[in-house]
Amino acid sequence: QVQLVESGGGLVQPGGSLRLSCAASGNIASINAMNWYRQAPGLQRELVAGVAKDGGTHYVLSVQGRFTVSRDDDKNTVDLQMNSLKPEDTAVYYCNVDLMRVGSYYYEDYWGKGTLVTVSS
Repeated sequence: QVQLVESGGGLVQPGGSLRLSCAASGNIASINAMNWYRQAPGLQRELVAGVAKDGGTHYVLSVQGRFTVSRDDDKNTVDLQMNSLKPEDTAVYYCNVDLMRVGSYYYEDYWGKGTLVTVSS
C-alpha cells in the first residue's frame, strides 16, 4: 500500500510564504516524477510545478520566480516553497507522484488528499 500525505497548508496574507511538503510511504521501489497540482473553486485542476527524477524542474508561468519545487529521494518527499503569495494562488494543492511499487513492473500515478492554501488579508 502506498500513501501520500501533504502538509503545510493554511491561511497567509498576500505577499507571505508557505512551504508545502508531501511524503510518500509504503512499498515503493522507484519514484519517477513528483508534481504539485492545484484546484481553485470552479476551476480545473492545473499542474503548478514538477521535478523529474533527474532533478529537472518545470513551473506554470503564473508561479515562475515565486515558487520552488524540490525533492529528497532519501526521504521520498517533495516540497513546494511558495513566496510572494497572491490571492489567486488560493486553492487546494495536491501532491502527485509517479512511482513503481515493489513487485511491480510499471509506474503508476498516486495522489494525495490535498491541502488548502488560502491567501487573504
